[in-house]
Amino acid sequence: MTKSLVCLALFALAVSGCGSDETGPGGGTLPPGLTLELEPFVTSGLTAPVFLTQPLNDGRIFVVEQAGRIRVVRNRALQATPFLDLSGRIDPDGERGLLSVAFHPQYATNRYFYVYFTAPNGDIRIERFTATSNAEVADPASSKLILAVAHPRANHNGGLVAFGPDGMLWAALGDGGGGGDPDRNGQNFNALLGSMLRIDVNNGEPYAIPAGNPFIGVAGRRPEIWAKGLRNPWRFSFDQPSQLLYIADVGQEAREEINADSYLVGGANYGWNVMEGSRCYIAPCDQTGYMMPVLDYPQNGDCSVTGGYVYRGAAIQGLEGHYLYSDYCGGWLKSFRYSTGVAVERKDWGIPDIGNVTSFGVDYAGEIYMIATSGIHKILQGD
Repeated sequence: MTKSLVCLALFALAVSGCGSDETGPGGGTLPPGLTLELEPFVTSGLTAPVFLTQPLNDGRIFVVEQAGRIRVVRNRALQATPFLDLSGRIDPDGERGLLSVAFHPQYATNRYFYVYFTAPNGDIRIERFTATSNAEVADPASSKLILAVAHPRANHNGGLVAFGPDGMLWAALGDGGGGGDPDRNGQNFNALLGSMLRIDVNNGEPYAIPAGNPFIGVAGRRPEIWAKGLRNPWRFSFDQPSQLLYIADVGQEAREEINADSYLVGGANYGWNVMEGSRCYIAPCDQTGYMMPVLDYPQNGDCSVTGGYVYRGAAIQGLEGHYLYSDYCGGWLKSFRYSTGVAVERKDWGIPDIGNVTSFGVDYAGEIYMIATSGIHKILQGD
């Protein structure tokens, strides 16, 4: 499907525009002297936190623990009772576990939320649950299976499910594990593994294929697929002002990469396992047709990119439009600004090492948090 046809299909869904090459309103050059610092938010009581989100402006932040629980932080205090406990239904070892949660855009009225986890047999599962009339707890018996994908090995599970600005549910799946993509899922368009998926959970049973997905009606290509060629896309995020989708894809043994592209145009192929980052995985290779990352970096002391968010909060003056990210082994905080397909103003913020950085989170006000094995820290403007 051509770009113009995809844009027309999305226009029919009342999504305006067709992508931007800039950072969106308010994005610009970093002001001289701007510094960032980390404020401890929750640094005790959590076990292996891997995700954070705030669906409502009600003082509650939800934190996902890899071992299977969703915890509530109310007005900065960790609550003892879990919102949901799936610890008896998952395999939490290694890269597996309860990996993320996405609250429905109409959560305030329908109380639906969606979790991404790995079952004891290794399958990736996306299930819908419903909160009870008591907003502090969900009903574990309300589970509805949305998607199950067989996953043959323990690593490369992907891990994020999120609602996009279009109201569709997006999920990033790894290539199935093993070194070098032995099952060749990265370039197998008939496999959901190694893909970014986009589905409509508001229609169909259990979902429908959204208009505008690039492979609808194409033989040998799953219609759920929005983009292909991913190895282990642990974290991704949307930036609505710029209409960009950022995907941080964990590398094999040489390069870590961050991709940025319009979320209104499907069909991108990010190249794995022909490419690893901007380079051939096995040289020489034909790079024709593959989208190059906006940024990649070598694994010199680093090991696994941890994708974050474009800052759109109000507390840090001058940071708006800049994408924040880290590395599980590096423990640093860095940023860049996307401009016409290039990562500009690349910045290392020089924060203290807080341990293995597993994820980022964003609250209702657009402020960003770093999540590490040591706990959760809020990113603030320095003195």
